[in-house]
Amino acid sequence: QVQLVESGGGLVQPGGSLRLSCAASGIIFNVYAMAWYRQAPGRERELVATITTSGSTNYANSVKGRFTISRDNAKNTVFLQMNSLKPEDTAVYYCNAKRVVLGTTTYWGQGTQVTVSS
Repeated sequence: QVQLVESGGGLVQPGGSLRLSCAASGIIFNVYAMAWYRQAPGRERELVATITTSGSTNYANSVKGRFTISRDNAKNTVFLQMNSLKPEDTAVYYCNAKRVVLGTTTYWGQGTQVTVSS
């Protein structure tokens, strides 16, 4: 059974930091590209950051320079370090695992709430 379990969300003041974690089980973690998405109330889910199997990263323009995605293949975990948080970063953050081999296989976590407010 595949599971992606996010943790690390919470309430933080503007300008603060949070570190999200996503622990994967039931998959061969190092062959999956990993990503973080987020969804704010009333808005569509949007891509925040991606990291390939070789460690290449990409970010949404709205978070460049503030967020950092990383992965620890030994621990089957992907991280999202979020600094200089803004109220507009408030959303449910989802972990995603994706592999494209003879078709696409995708898994999602259940999400973790991040609220940026004073």
